[in-house]
Amino acid sequence: MAKTQLNVRVDEATAEAARRRAQQRGVSVNRYIEELVQQDAGEVGRTFVEAAADFMKQYEAVFAEEFEADRPAQAAGGRPRPKGKR
Repeated sequence: MAKTQLNVRVDEATAEAARRRAQQRGVSVNRYIEELVQQDAGEVGRTFVEAAADFMKQYEAVFAEEFEADRPAQAAGGRPRPKGKR
């Protein structure tokens, strides 16, 4: 994957903490920061999916009621019933 350079300014304490944590993990500061950003992005994605799942649970009945009216009724065996027979 192609890399791009990103310059960031942080206070000395933050820079030192990043250096120390990267060293403890056995990775470069660049790799450490990259991993932090990827983790953060993954958490945002999980948070969105969890919120969407909660929304669907809350409104499942509303969606089912709304869209059931548009769907043809199913006869036994999974075949649509003939029109007029519900």
